[in-house]
Amino acid sequence: MGQQRGRFITLEGLEGVGKTTNLGFVRDWLQGQGIPYLLTREPGGTPLAEELRDVLLAPREEGVDPWCELMLIFAARAQHLNTLIAPALEAGTWVLCDRFTDATYAYQGAGRGLPLESIATLEKLVQGDLRPDCTFLLDAPPEVGLTRARARGGLDRFEQEKVDFFHRAREIYLDRAAAAPGRYQVVDASKPLQDVQVDIASRLELLRA
Repeated sequence: MGQQRGRFITLEGLEGVGKTTNLGFVRDWLQGQGIPYLLTREPGGTPLAEELRDVLLAPREEGVDPWCELMLIFAARAQHLNTLIAPALEAGTWVLCDRFTDATYAYQGAGRGLPLESIATLEKLVQGDLRPDCTFLLDAPPEVGLTRARARGGLDRFEQEKVDFFHRAREIYLDRAAAAPGRYQVVDASKPLQDVQVDIASRLELLRA
């Protein structure tokens, strides 16, 4: 009997919805279940992809062309996917990733106004048929998340965007979740953290079954 492929889980959402905290919660759940896992993030995950992340997120005086931004994201994703994520999944390791291609549709597609068809073409070129098995979408009104993010200080280039940018991004996230309910798990991230994590744990149990 061959090695069973690992599960690919992603967490998505706007700024300040609690992705970092809840990634830690899912990581602890996987540990408690004795499931081998890899925790990673996008953009980033490998030394080269992390360098590209720094280029993408750094505030700068020079405006960044949206197409340049999109290509850098997929360049980082190709490196991340082929050198880290795909080999881990083939080895039977579950991969837990902070954001993936859904964020590109939300931020570069809806936020920046780039054609969703172009993103889909790049997705197919870079990923082939590989998609997450489960995506937790931590959903909250942008005003809620941005208030939390700004309270932390030290905003990156994306966190400095106007609120309309995040309203457009949220709409795409929710549209994608509605179109593929079998993959997406929409979690109300405006609720108290304990309630959010009870919800996530119940959905993880179903994923493992």
